[in-house]
Amino acid sequence: MISLIITLIVVGVLLWLVNNHIPMDGKIKQILNIVVVICVVVWLLSAFGVLGHTGDIQVPQIR
Repeated sequence: MISLIITLIVVGVLLWLVNNHIPMDGKIKQILNIVVVICVVVWLLSAFGVLGHTGDIQVPQIR
């Protein structure tokens, strides 16, 4: 549980640093923030077992 909280803090600090210290267009920052938030939410859902095993998804092979 502690590692989970530390990871969330590190991700938050890194996102804050990117938003404040790297000059980017506002749209790019917004897209980056949305992608990071979605990734963190999916990671948390997977960590707590809500999503189950995402490796079980099978993609058909094209021959």
